[in-house]
Amino acid sequence: MTIPQLTTEQLEAARAAATEARRRRADLKSKVRTGALTLSQALEIAADDDILAHVKVVDLLKALPRVGEKRASVVMERLDIASNRRIRGLGRHQVAGLKAEFSDR
Repeated sequence: MTIPQLTTEQLEAARAAATEARRRRADLKSKVRTGALTLSQALEIAADDDILAHVKVVDLLKALPRVGEKRASVVMERLDIASNRRIRGLGRHQVAGLKAEFSDR
C-alpha cells in the first residue's frame, strides 16, 4: 500500500488541524495546572471531545499541582492504568478511581 500524495492545500489543512489539536490539549492541561478546572471536570470535558480524549492520563495527572512523575505512576499502577493510556481508553472504574483519588482538586 502506497502513501497517498496530498496536495499543498491538503497538507496545509492537516498541519493546521494538528496544530489546533495540540493547542487545545495544552490548554486543557494548563487549566488543570492553574486550578481553573478540577481533574474531574477535565475528565468529563475530554470524554465528550475527540481531540481532548487523546491526552495521556499521566500527562493530565502531572498537570495537577503537587503531582509529579512518581505520584502519578503510583496512582496509575494502583488503579491498574497503563502508562501509555489516554483518557479515551479509561474504563468507568478507572475514571471513578481517579476522581476519588483527586476529589479535592
